[in-house]
Amino acid sequence: SDVGPQRERVVTEEEWLQKWETGNIRFHKEQGHPLFQKHLDVLLNGRSGLRIFFPLCGKAVEMKWLADMGHNVVGVEVSEQALKEFFSEHSLPYCEEPVPEISGGKMFQSTSGNISLYCCSIYDLSSSIVGKFDGVWDRGALVAVNPRDRQRYASLMINLMEKNSSYLLVTVSYDPNKHKGPPFYVPESEVKSLFG
Repeated sequence: SDVGPQRERVVTEEEWLQKWETGNIRFHKEQGHPLFQKHLDVLLNGRSGLRIFFPLCGKAVEMKWLADMGHNVVGVEVSEQALKEFFSEHSLPYCEEPVPEISGGKMFQSTSGNISLYCCSIYDLSSSIVGKFDGVWDRGALVAVNPRDRQRYASLMINLMEKNSSYLLVTVSYDPNKHKGPPFYVPESEVKSLFG
């Protein structure tokens, strides 16, 4: 698909870390994403006690909401600052431990045990480390990964999903020739070719 100047665009890990350090996080929704509430029933499908994955989670407030509903939440984020802010802003006690399978990787887990957030590259994760999930809330991950990494990202997501998983995906629609991204434009045809 032709996504104009975005096709070759690469955003480095350092650029993402800098966004957090400088507070340039307009993508963070203090009140949660409106589409989450609207389509929550699709994600949960009447089920309780689910394992739900938040790729590139930042400090998404929806993680706390789902944990409060009795679900187990696992997220991954490259910014340790974002993860610590999540626990701090929700007054949640947590412990920090290394992830032996991931060089430099850390896991921040709520003392209640139902929120586990990994600080590492998403590509360092695998189902042998984090298990599989009943649901995925992707409200800014696919549109944030570099266009050249989309196939790798989608393959990882598919590998992390249980057979009857629900995958809620938020994308953005605009003329990719007028904005270099992120968020990147991912046409519906590409979403279909990536996820089937």
